[in-house]
Amino acid sequence: MKKLFVGLLATLAVLSLVGCENQKIPAEQAVAAADAALVPIRDSALKYAPDQLQAIDTQLNGAKDSLAKGDYQGVLAAMPGINTAISGLKDTVAAKAQEAQAALQKAQDDWGNMSKDMPKMVDAIESRVNTLSKSHHLPKGVTKDSLASAKSGLDAVKSAWSDASSAATAGDFTTAMNKAQAAKDQATKIMESLGMKSS
Repeated sequence: MKKLFVGLLATLAVLSLVGCENQKIPAEQAVAAADAALVPIRDSALKYAPDQLQAIDTQLNGAKDSLAKGDYQGVLAAMPGINTAISGLKDTVAAKAQEAQAALQKAQDDWGNMSKDMPKMVDAIESRVNTLSKSHHLPKGVTKDSLASAKSGLDAVKSAWSDASSAATAGDFTTAMNKAQAAKDQATKIMESLGMKSS
């Protein structure tokens, strides 16, 4: 009876080992597949959804630790959640990339008008500043201080516009428009301070 019991335990141990070995390959394949699924979207995910990617990496590293410890059942139990998270990440990245592309296209379209309007504004302000600087009588509402402020402000506008133009030349129209809009807002204030009408 004792021999039979020992034999039974040995048989169960072998079956358990075989069961584990049977789970090893699927567990390894599941982890490898998840790793492979992240490769083509990793750079975009770092840009558009870094927190989501980090959470998945943490989960996947946990599964790899379980794999290394031989807990194949634990790995297989964790993988459906990880795969669902990866699928969600792909959707997020695709949606945000589409939004970014649309924003870039809009910025590119807006740049066309801005690149025509801003140089005219700068020229008009410069002409007004030069005229008032030579004048002995400043118009109503314009003081020497506001004129001096307009001069220094004009230099800042030119610098900002130069940065915006450089960004546009480099193809970064989103940054270009952000800088250009800030320059235009400042130019509008200068024009108002000099009694000019802004378009």
